[in-house]
Amino acid sequence: MATPLRPRKESPRDFLATDGLLDDDEIMLRDTVRRYVADNILDHVGEWFDAGTFPIKEVAPAVGKLGLLGMHLEGYGCSGSSAMMYGLACMELEAGDSGLRSFVSVQGSLAMFPIWAYGSEEQKEEWLPPMAAGEAIGCFGLTEPDSGSDPSSMRTHAKQDPSGDWILNGAKMWITNGSVADVAVVWARTDEGVRGFVVPTDTPGFSAPEIHRKVSLRASVTSELILDNVRLPEAAVLPGVASLRGPLSCLNEARFGILFGAVGAGRACYEAALDYATTRIQFGGPIARFQLTQKKLVDFMVAVQKGTLTAYHLGRLKDQDMLSPAQVSFGKMTNVQMAIDVAREARSILGANGITTEYPVIRHMNNLESVYTYEGTNEIHTLVMGQAITGQNAFS
Repeated sequence: MATPLRPRKESPRDFLATDGLLDDDEIMLRDTVRRYVADNILDHVGEWFDAGTFPIKEVAPAVGKLGLLGMHLEGYGCSGSSAMMYGLACMELEAGDSGLRSFVSVQGSLAMFPIWAYGSEEQKEEWLPPMAAGEAIGCFGLTEPDSGSDPSSMRTHAKQDPSGDWILNGAKMWITNGSVADVAVVWARTDEGVRGFVVPTDTPGFSAPEIHRKVSLRASVTSELILDNVRLPEAAVLPGVASLRGPLSCLNEARFGILFGAVGAGRACYEAALDYATTRIQFGGPIARFQLTQKKLVDFMVAVQKGTLTAYHLGRLKDQDMLSPAQVSFGKMTNVQMAIDVAREARSILGANGITTEYPVIRHMNNLESVYTYEGTNEIHTLVMGQAITGQNAFS
């Protein structure tokens, strides 16, 4: 009679043994990014958050050297990794800070992806290799001051003059990387539909004042883009798309990274609370022995593990070319909400210490308020899924 297998002891940090769902290459990539974050980000990001700065010119080449910028794209200096690997990288980057993952998401999924998917060969050759190396920074101009969830109402417009050049006028808002970008992918209304333009940021008439007074995503550069009679040649137009399908496809790529990244933020808050609860002594012992504290910690662990399973499943679907935009909405909505809930309750375990940036929890909590809103609000993702299950369009 065979000896029955004995179950392994549950790990507090991977209770369901989800590492067993990853192959060796995926674990190696995940652990490499985790080490980079531990060695280069965690000791400094609280200070960056306090100061409202992000050393993008130093971070970008280091992240590029790891092959993380545009890592899910093929050729032109990009590493051509799987969707799952891209997601795992986002998870570890956001465990460090949402601003770090935002930089990588914007660079790869919002700035590089449209050039890769819709650009001319000349545009790809000019911009993708230096962007993959972190030598050139990109940003993505879609959201406007009066046009957030409804990009079809954008006011930024472009017209050709008799010379054949395009003249862009308008403004974009809440643009990550805007003030430090070398190139902006700007979406504008034209007589042919919504077109994308590759705009070098040193073009006359282009400016990008930084947005200050943020209490969220402080370790991230957020800007306005102003286009005042920006003159561009015909070669600046992305030739492969002339509709809202262009920018929306980019957002779908970025949302995929977010649904993984949010799990990293939630996990970081859970682990900080767990470590604190097992070392904080009150009433003669660690607070982890109290029933109410254990209830909170178990809730965090269960929520993070559910989010991890959701992310891994959607990652596998994407690698099989079977992932729909509505399923991405499912992951973005539920995992960001999970991370916010974990962060808010985890803060309470740390007591007064939890309101300082000496610990990561309130920094993640504040950051996640932005993640909750950008790349589609929870309301928008709810309606996307509502349409998917009812067949009824609530947007019009």
